[in-house]
Amino acid sequence: MKHRQPDPIGADLDPGEAPGIARHPSAVPKGSRVLLLNATFEPLAVVTAKRAIVLMLTGKAECVEETLGGAAFHSESLTIPAPSVMRLSRYVRVPYRHAVPMTRAGVLRRDGRRCAYCGKRADTIDHVVPRSRGGTHTWDNCVAACRACNSRKADRLIEELGWMLAVTPRAPDRSAGGILVLAVEPLPAWEPWLGARAA
Repeated sequence: MKHRQPDPIGADLDPGEAPGIARHPSAVPKGSRVLLLNATFEPLAVVTAKRAIVLMLTGKAECVEETLGGAAFHSESLTIPAPSVMRLSRYVRVPYRHAVPMTRAGVLRRDGRRCAYCGKRADTIDHVVPRSRGGTHTWDNCVAACRACNSRKADRLIEELGWMLAVTPRAPDRSAGGILVLAVEPLPAWEPWLGARAA
């Protein structure tokens, strides 16, 4: 029987459900995302801005970095800057993380959406060793590629074309940082906290 991971962040309440808190008209855009860190500063999850505010109001988390542009939540007697990165007040044990499932979007994010062959913007993925020649559909055999390079390479090996890979493809780290980078599009403000990012 599988056990669900305990939810360290509680129910997804709206800021309006917290005591007298309302979103400022020019403030936090709907769907804003906040990086949630464990008490040890390990990346843990991505939550909505409204959930982040409730966590702060209940003392379960603190703001580590605010959003740019001065976005905030307001009440008659309180103004809370909208967080971009926040940290839990108490440590939450994270269960063992299994291997990260490989997806096209994950490969593109891992490689920074740059073609592994020419460095231009990538919009697809390529099997370094083509599947028709025994290559596997795995993290260490797939790279981001532009359509031109993908088409030119076809079912050939890079050695046959005289090409080289800028980096050796590998599976992302199983830590939270590695998983989060592939699960969501990270915001620039999160970069310093995603030390487990796979390259």
